[in-house]
Amino acid sequence: MITSLIAFIVVFTIIVLVHELGHFIAARHSGVKVYEFSIGFPFSPKIATLFRHKETSFTLRLLPLGGFVSFSEEGDGEAKELFEASWFKRALIMSAGSLFNVIFAFLIFTTVFVIGKHLPFPDAVFLSAKMLWEILAGTAVFIFNLISGGGSMEGLTGPVGIASLAGQAASKGLLNLMYFTGILSMSLGIINLLPLPALDGGQLSMLLIEAIRQKPLSLRTYQVVTVLGMSLFIILTVIVTYRDIVGLVT
Repeated sequence: MITSLIAFIVVFTIIVLVHELGHFIAARHSGVKVYEFSIGFPFSPKIATLFRHKETSFTLRLLPLGGFVSFSEEGDGEAKELFEASWFKRALIMSAGSLFNVIFAFLIFTTVFVIGKHLPFPDAVFLSAKMLWEILAGTAVFIFNLISGGGSMEGLTGPVGIASLAGQAASKGLLNLMYFTGILSMSLGIINLLPLPALDGGQLSMLLIEAIRQKPLSLRTYQVVTVLGMSLFIILTVIVTYRDIVGLVT
C-alpha cells in the first residue's frame, strides 16, 4: 500500500509538472507572465518559495501531488495578461502542456525499448511512435463509445485505481514503472485536450468560439465555465474513486 502511494505521488507529480512546464515555456515564449510555478496540489497552503526567476516564484505546496502554474499575481485571480494575449498565443499556451506530455511519453518509451528490450535506436523510435498512435487510437475509440452509448465507464480509473496500477508497476522494477509513466503521460495529454470546461481543451473550445464571433468572451464567462467544469470533474472523480475502492475491497 505504501509502495503504491509513493509510486502514485512520484509518477503523477512528474507527469503534471511536465504538463505545467509546457504551459510555462509557451507562456514565457509568448511574452505572457507566469507569476507562480508550484509543486503540489493547487488548493493546499504554500509552505516555501524555493527560488524566483524574473516575475515567477517557484514554490512548494503542502500536499505534494501534481503542480500548477499561475498567470495571476497573488490576490488577483483575473490573469489579465493571459486573456489580453492574442488567440494564437493563448492557443499555443493552452495546448503546450499536452504536447509536452506526448513528447515526454515518447522519450520514456524510447528509453525503455533501448534499455529494456535492447532495440537499436531507430527501431525503438519507430516502436515508440507506434505506441503513441495505439494509445491515441484506443483512447479515441473508448471516448467515442462512451459518448455514443456503446461503451461503459468500466475503463475509467480514478486516483485509487491509478495508485494501485502504479504500485504493481513499481513492484516489477524501474523500467516497468517508467513504461507505466509513459502511458499515463500520453493519456493525460490526450484527455486534457477534450473539449470539457475544466480542461485545456475546454479553453481551446472557448478560444474557437471567440475566433468565430470575432469578439472575446468576458472574463466572467471563463470563470463560470471553469468553476462549473471543476465541479463536474470533482463529482466524476468521487464516483470513479468510490468504484475503484469497492473493486479493491471486494
